[in-house]
Amino acid sequence: MSALSMPETHSVAPPLDRFIPHPDLRIRHKIVVRAPAALVLETSQTFDLSRTPLVRAIFWLREVILGAKATAPDWSCGFVPVMLGMGWGVLAQKPNRWFVAGTVCQPWLADVVMRPIPPPQFVQYFEPNQVKIIWTLEAEPLGEAHCRFATETRAVATDGEAQAKFRRYLHRFGIGMAMIRWLLLPAIRREAERQWRKAAKTS
Repeated sequence: MSALSMPETHSVAPPLDRFIPHPDLRIRHKIVVRAPAALVLETSQTFDLSRTPLVRAIFWLREVILGAKATAPDWSCGFVPVMLGMGWGVLAQKPNRWFVAGTVCQPWLADVVMRPIPPPQFVQYFEPNQVKIIWTLEAEPLGEAHCRFATETRAVATDGEAQAKFRRYLHRFGIGMAMIRWLLLPAIRREAERQWRKAAKTS
């Protein structure tokens, strides 16, 4: 299965190549934000996805198509806390710069069960019929109040059966995965810049 790539695959977070060096799927998006890197990264980690209606609609459409029965998460708790509660695990992080999370699952199921794998075991994990997935939140300083925010997702199937199922899943839902990121990055930028402007007025 050949890797699906987006332009600009260079990553700020070095652990990406350590955990999934040869992905079946690679999606990267980036955006310039007029706010400090530390603030942007914090905003991305605590962001409430429910404030972006189109993102909610994409999740809802997947649930309807696949017949999911699980209760929708409370995104007001913040993006990273919710994702960790769903079964993602922290693989690596650098304060104020980047955050890497990963899981093992069967994404083609209606109600996906995610399992966090400890970092030392993640690289060597190859249980059959599974997909290993990692994603990042990255904030690269470009100045005192100027940074490049990026997110990258990588995935690799553990065997041929999982590759075939994952490929079929991507044909149905891959565009939705990309759209979520296209929508979220500008929303995070708006929120971070709003917070920075507010802080500047009160300082």
